[in-house]
Amino acid sequence: MNRLKDETSPYLLQHKNNPVNWYPWSDEALKEARTEDKVIILSIGYSACHWCHVMEHECFEDSEVANYMNSHFVNIKVDREERPDIDNIYMEALQNMGVRGGWPLNVFLLPTGEPFYGGTYFPKPKWMEVMSGVQNVFTNKREEVMASGRNFVKSLNVKDSEKYLFGKSSDSLQYTKEELDILAEKIAKDFDENDGGMNRSPKFPMPSVWNMVLQLGNITNNPYLKEHLEFTLGRIVLGGIYDHIGGGWTRYSTDSYWKVPHFEKMLYDNGQLMSLYSKASAGLNSAELFQWAVDMTYSWLLSDMNKQNGGIYSAQDADSEGEEGKFYVWTKSEIESVLKEDAPIFINEYGIVESGNWEHGNNILHLEHYPLQWDKIKKSHEKLLEVRKNRVYPELDNKVIISWNALMISGLIERSKAFDSDFLFAKEKLDYINNSLTSIYKNEDGETAMGVYHQDGVRKIPGFLDDYAALIQANIDFYSVSYEESYLKIAESLTKYVIANFYDAEEGLFYYTDSEAEKLIARKKELFDNVIPSSNAMIAKSLYFLGRYLSKDEYGNLAKDMFIKIKPLTLQDPQWLSNWVDLGLLFTQKQREVVVTGINSTEWLKVLRKNDYSPATIYFSANSESGLLVFQNRFLEKTAVFICEDYVCNRPVFTLEEALSIFHEN
Repeated sequence: MNRLKDETSPYLLQHKNNPVNWYPWSDEALKEARTEDKVIILSIGYSACHWCHVMEHECFEDSEVANYMNSHFVNIKVDREERPDIDNIYMEALQNMGVRGGWPLNVFLLPTGEPFYGGTYFPKPKWMEVMSGVQNVFTNKREEVMASGRNFVKSLNVKDSEKYLFGKSSDSLQYTKEELDILAEKIAKDFDENDGGMNRSPKFPMPSVWNMVLQLGNITNNPYLKEHLEFTLGRIVLGGIYDHIGGGWTRYSTDSYWKVPHFEKMLYDNGQLMSLYSKASAGLNSAELFQWAVDMTYSWLLSDMNKQNGGIYSAQDADSEGEEGKFYVWTKSEIESVLKEDAPIFINEYGIVESGNWEHGNNILHLEHYPLQWDKIKKSHEKLLEVRKNRVYPELDNKVIISWNALMISGLIERSKAFDSDFLFAKEKLDYINNSLTSIYKNEDGETAMGVYHQDGVRKIPGFLDDYAALIQANIDFYSVSYEESYLKIAESLTKYVIANFYDAEEGLFYYTDSEAEKLIARKKELFDNVIPSSNAMIAKSLYFLGRYLSKDEYGNLAKDMFIKIKPLTLQDPQWLSNWVDLGLLFTQKQREVVVTGINSTEWLKVLRKNDYSPATIYFSANSESGLLVFQNRFLEKTAVFICEDYVCNRPVFTLEEALSIFHEN
């Protein structure tokens, strides 16, 4: 019996009619495996995963395959976005087997949950062969298989302090000039000077890497870093990886030219890229192009991803009508029919051809350069969008994932700062999460803290470290545009819960899972960045900012201790520790606080902010008494500006001109 029909995950519901007797991850499934003494097939994917769909069609919808799976195995389906804790463990196990990871992830487990073999996508003949082989060794070589499973579990539980050379508390917090040069050299050696990005294929946008390059370039004033950053960001917008018609970045480019995308759109990519492009627009020649991309992405959010009276949806599928990319591509005749007299300019700029620049006579919209007639091109985009609205839309993953929502909220806030746009949509979504997906807890001393959870039908899945880290930062970010202190209080309440339930005092880092969550075969920590930032790096950065905003050293000191541990690793491979490098760059810059009090405080801060783009500068505004320590004794009879650098404060000044002169002197 297939048991997925009562689930709420779109990915699990995609498999509810398979002839495979799927279980969701549950005690019932694990007990069944132990009782029947059967191997578990753990199959993990997500709703927008193209190759997951392919394997489902070739294998899991096939009666011969299903009969074999049902006879010999207990079959469990997991949505990796719903249970990243399970995915993280078994993905690492697969990589420890020497297999390159990816999705679909298919791992064979002993009845007790230990992994012993696995892979990613299998076509039907290979899948049948693999299952037969697994069943044979489980039956005839049980001791060897059990030993293998034990070894993999042992490797999963090795402490990070045993695997990596951590820094010592006596080490320097700031990067030296020589270390900054090492970082620049190591990151630049992989640059693709011809097509932008890194010299590899496929190409992922990797926003955290380019955010690091942005900050490193600014601190070192390295022209090569700055030039390659602007070139790369331009290619990522002009290329086929960006949806020129409706807005939003797709997950990655299958080639090295940013031309042919893997068409699924993920919220986490778009939130981080919105933030990156907003920050990068300051002072760059491409500011107008970057703002267009950010604004178009915002339009896509409102039209396609907005859950009314709720959060923001997770993803759009790559496929529609069973065909990858069908929603997004165009034939030459379609473009001519829609654009009429404007078609020649559009066709010339985009290199549209009769035979198609992709498959089956279709054309991907991909630009090699910034068009001279950009205004006309944008009007053509609008006409094509009206026609595209009548096509069959890709499937929507309607899960509301806290961490991904928070990343987007932070991106929306950066948009507000960069382009003076309103932040009402960000507030609406942040308030929804803060009010609807949280619970208040008390410890033994009666102190309160705020925890988060994912709602899955009638079940509540405890939040993961990335949920907390991103949500804490989103609340801090929202204070930085609204100056509403209640959001800092929420950030601190969440932080108290994280320290109580995730912190490993022995290693001085945070586990990915809550101490109150389901116990799995390993409890992991996430140190390295990927397409989603490392949750430990995110929480360290949140602690850094929270400590400064609240004037509480205990949070800042925790962030410092975490960074010092990881600093030696950043100098070895900054590309996969880019968020840690970004934190180290914050410590390396001037620590400037700008406090404005009085009736004109908000208006003055808008002007001051545009004269200091350093992420290590933080701003405070209040026109009446405040509970924040930074405002103590700073309310005078008129609007006043207090500028502090590295914990030394200047005398108050009472005009914008005087405040700006201090900025320019330093």
